[in-house]
Amino acid sequence: MASCSPAEWLDPGGTALLLVDLQQGTCGDAQPRPDADFDRRFRATTLPNAQRVLAAARRGALEVIHTVIANLTADGRDRSFDYTRCGMGFPPGSRAAEVIAELAPLADELVLAKSSSSPFSSTSLDYLLRNLGIRTLVVIGLLTDQCIDHTVKDAADRGYRVVCVHDACLAVTLERHAAALECFAGYGEQISCGEFVAAMDLAASGEPRRGGVLGDSAEVGADLKADFADEIDALFG
Repeated sequence: MASCSPAEWLDPGGTALLLVDLQQGTCGDAQPRPDADFDRRFRATTLPNAQRVLAAARRGALEVIHTVIANLTADGRDRSFDYTRCGMGFPPGSRAAEVIAELAPLADELVLAKSSSSPFSSTSLDYLLRNLGIRTLVVIGLLTDQCIDHTVKDAADRGYRVVCVHDACLAVTLERHAAALECFAGYGEQISCGEFVAAMDLAASGEPRRGGVLGDSAEVGADLKADFADEIDALFG
């Protein structure tokens, strides 16, 4: 599994977190076809990791963007061929199209409704990222072998550096999750939730970021500093 040091991917002022389809209709109380095993794995591992990633991104003042599967029309006639064929899509403004409460967007975080697997195909995501000066896109969400796969590859093709936090993503089965990660490994970095949080906390020790200098609430242990001595020198001179 591809990974790298924080100094290689963390782009101060140019990194955004993208949460893909973490909504009531996919992993909440409005799923059309609930899957007890999927829900159990999501609640036990994926959701707590997603919450940790989101909290670290907010502490680090990263841009945070949410996507939700939602039609623009009541009957879904605007959906992609694939979504139309398989019956995927939720009415605009419906409960199913809402981000789950545990990851609810803050007032100034962008929420984009998409009607295709990749948000680059059916939203203004690329336009927004370029306007915001984003060069690195950190991706989490559902499903690893479908929308995450499409998003990672499309972002890489458009010139973004892509980082997938693999344990904050999930597929219907563990086998499909693992196969997807292997499939798009060449399109960007793959790191764990712990690695992402550690990188953000390391940067929080004094690196200027979007909106000013981060506070000193996140403390980096001596052992972590020793492990990332070269990265600290690269980041802070």
